[in-house]
Amino acid sequence: MSVLELQRVTKRYREGQLERVVLREVSLRIDGGELAVVWGLRGCGRSTLLRLAAGIEAPDEGDVLFEGRNLARHGEGALGAGIGYCQKSLGSGSQIVLDVVMVALLAAGVSPAQARSRGREALERARVSSCATLRVSALGAAERVRVALARVLAHEPRLLVVDDPVQGVDLLDRDGILALLRSFADGGLAVLASAGEATGLAGADRTLALSAGELRGPSPAQLAPVVELRPASVRQAGV
Repeated sequence: MSVLELQRVTKRYREGQLERVVLREVSLRIDGGELAVVWGLRGCGRSTLLRLAAGIEAPDEGDVLFEGRNLARHGEGALGAGIGYCQKSLGSGSQIVLDVVMVALLAAGVSPAQARSRGREALERARVSSCATLRVSALGAAERVRVALARVLAHEPRLLVVDDPVQGVDLLDRDGILALLRSFADGGLAVLASAGEATGLAGADRTLALSAGELRGPSPAQLAPVVELRPASVRQAGV
């Protein structure tokens, strides 16, 4: 059984008297241990697709299944307990990083001691444990993404959904974020990510293009456009 399956999913939005079809009969399956990346231009529907996959929104037509369970009809509680949707916003800059990771666990009734332990483990898994005692305002862009991922990982999801993880991250730091997602998939997670640039495709098992509401693919990751992650001038300098 696939971890995530979208079956002929269509999503529409009304804008005044007009109706815009954002997704048109999109089908997709993702298994545990697989990293799939959906890419396309801004406004193509990538974020909508990921919100549907996480159960945040419901399709107008078709079904979204998580481990065989229809999210629209029987998905109560799946988000946060099996499905992890990564929101990159970390809230107030004055908050301590470990507290940011712990807060949702505490709200779910996890004891403070266990929440702290799981929070530290998640930060370690995201390779940002050195930031545990820092304030959010002290984090760089790549560190913010890693902390946001740790906040989700603390809930031990089986499906990780993350919208454009390298957006706003310096070019030299992007390969580390993408390698991190690859390591999550290698550890058994099903990972669905989006990308607005070809630099966000590295390490994927499958890359799928979204255009005019239609999902095209899958295509092998090795056939995706290749863009150097580091400028030639930097490589020649031996960095």
